[in-house]
Amino acid sequence: MRTIGTVVRGVRAPIIRQGDDIAKITAEAVQAAWAEANIVPQDKDVVAVTESVVARSQGNYATIQQIAADVKAKTGGGTVGVAFPILSRNRFSLLLKGMSLACEKVVLLLSYPSDEVGNHLVDWDRLDAAGVNPYSDVLTVADFREKFGHILHPFTGVDYIDFYTELIESCGAKAEVLLGNRVQTLLDYTDAVITCDIHTRARSKRLLKAAGARVVLGLDDILTAPVDGSGYNPAYGLLGSNKATEETVKLFPRDCTDVAQRISDLLSQASGKKIEAMVYGDGAFKDPVGKIWELADPVVSPGYTQGLVGTPNELKLKYLADNDFGDLSGEALKEAISDRIRHKTGESLVGNMAAQGTTPRQLTDLIGSLCDLTSGSGDKGTPIIYIQGYFDNYTNE
Repeated sequence: MRTIGTVVRGVRAPIIRQGDDIAKITAEAVQAAWAEANIVPQDKDVVAVTESVVARSQGNYATIQQIAADVKAKTGGGTVGVAFPILSRNRFSLLLKGMSLACEKVVLLLSYPSDEVGNHLVDWDRLDAAGVNPYSDVLTVADFREKFGHILHPFTGVDYIDFYTELIESCGAKAEVLLGNRVQTLLDYTDAVITCDIHTRARSKRLLKAAGARVVLGLDDILTAPVDGSGYNPAYGLLGSNKATEETVKLFPRDCTDVAQRISDLLSQASGKKIEAMVYGDGAFKDPVGKIWELADPVVSPGYTQGLVGTPNELKLKYLADNDFGDLSGEALKEAISDRIRHKTGESLVGNMAAQGTTPRQLTDLIGSLCDLTSGSGDKGTPIIYIQGYFDNYTNE
């Protein structure tokens, strides 16, 4: 019996620059890893490359001035509501700068007690002690300060209420900050709103439109096409962007399915095996200490080959061992479980007791999360991930 199951390797690559052929570089780096580590490619191996270097190779950047030009054209400037941004210097500060440069006044609505991905403004226990109901109560900054004072983010040491206020005002716009969880609150101040939530944006837009807003935009509606020579993303706009310099952001990459397919083609041709490929961003997992949900990108994977479509269809070994074959042990137990796995059909096992606990998440979300945890977000220098054995099961020799 083979004792090694899934193996995940980070693969180093050259520093990627605009204009580089990311598919070719990725394929060459993987082939070098094959040679260095004596890796024998197999069918259904997975190669993944982080969205960051894909976007860099595409030159998919925008300045705050280009963001401002698009925001002004689409809102008219004046007083604009900005709803539910995440609390992040990396993810949102430059986007807010661009919006502020386009507007006379920004009315900023912060969700509380935390933003969408779990960055806390205040703890639930303190809300309860103060008698504040975040589902109904709208707080001004004065209200918030009276009840809770100045609260610094535990990871960054930043008071985001002050930070965002000062940022807006530094761009020449007036700032008014509110704390609440009903996006319609902003319509008491303006009829033009940019809702900046990520995964709940469709609902926020629907509620604003139903309440009579004149202009309703999400981050996915800004820079969907080039503005003054900027980068762009037709599907996600500013969603998934990151700070690049003090004046520019890197946007989520475009045409990622094409990139993944070309990587797959190059490596499949080189190996004679069917190699799957994907582009990955943030993983979909939550930190149990900081309570932060990692997924600040609109999706885990913006592009992948067809072999990665679907969800796992797995049996729970411990269920079989404890229930169906509770009277067996040793080689007899191994053979009984192996036989059950070999004879499972392609039909979905959702609802089958022998599959309970195997959450039917998308393969690309699971594999992308594995990739993000492997590559990290710092100085590991492995923007390419090579995975073997992910689709194996207990019966594979």
